[in-house]
Amino acid sequence: MKTINELFGIRYPIVQGGMVWCSGWELASAVSNAGGLGLIGAGSMKPDVLRLHIKKCKAATDKPFGVNVPLLYSQTAEVLQIIVDEGVKIVFTSAGNPQTWTAWLKERGMVVVHVVASVKFAQKAQTAGVHAIVAEGFEAGGHNGFDETTTLTLIPQVVQKVSIPVIAAGGIATGSGMLAAFALGAKGVQIGSRFVASVEASAHERFKQKILELDDTATKLTLKSLVPVRLVKNAFMLRAETAINSGASKEELSQMLGKGRAKLGMFDGDLDEGELEIGQIAGLINEILPVETIINQMIAEFNTEKEKLLNLYF
Repeated sequence: MKTINELFGIRYPIVQGGMVWCSGWELASAVSNAGGLGLIGAGSMKPDVLRLHIKKCKAATDKPFGVNVPLLYSQTAEVLQIIVDEGVKIVFTSAGNPQTWTAWLKERGMVVVHVVASVKFAQKAQTAGVHAIVAEGFEAGGHNGFDETTTLTLIPQVVQKVSIPVIAAGGIATGSGMLAAFALGAKGVQIGSRFVASVEASAHERFKQKILELDDTATKLTLKSLVPVRLVKNAFMLRAETAINSGASKEELSQMLGKGRAKLGMFDGDLDEGELEIGQIAGLINEILPVETIINQMIAEFNTEKEKLLNLYF
């Protein structure tokens, strides 16, 4: 089995989440330049915008980077063709059936990784032929699994059932969290929320500052009758929860959600009426830092805590 570093050609086994409205070329290139794997988040980009971000990312880094593509995206075929045409060699797929596109991507020399939230779908992804899996616990921000399986329990169960590398995601923002994921059997980590609160993220500055104010109870997994999503408890989210508790139908909730609410919150900075997608780990984030500093701090903490454990128990 290849290591994550070997699979992607990177220095550190750290992958940046492809978060919608937060993961443009600046963030992706910064993560790659700092030794991790940067991902452009295609889920919030029209095809022509994605092509522009890929071109800018190639100009900003000579290191490997990838693109995250939700497979339920209405223009998936066009998006994947753009990725191939632009010479990107790494694709992370999510929110759909990996069987549909994995073989097509591999035939074109791509490294393919799929994001899952359960053992069942990890096994399906392996059968589809992906090179690695991201197993994401429900602590993660944004769209999530229905079963509310935590990272602590999900990772070892997935590792036990598949024979390809597993990348842990959900609730990891520090070197000690990274160390814990490795202890559970993960070969790498995917970091989302911590990179949203970075200088290079494309999130609105008001959203970044809001993250610094959050505590461990500030988010909730909601809208499960539509697609489960972890959101900050703002005016919109609380109104949606009231509607859910009052028995609102799927159609009524969909109408309340409308279109563009994620952009309104995370990209335009409307902290009351927008969707603010962030993970439970936000309570540990108290500074907006450059990506390079974030990664260097994580690696230093990882090594320090590893030595502490060795000295404590052995």
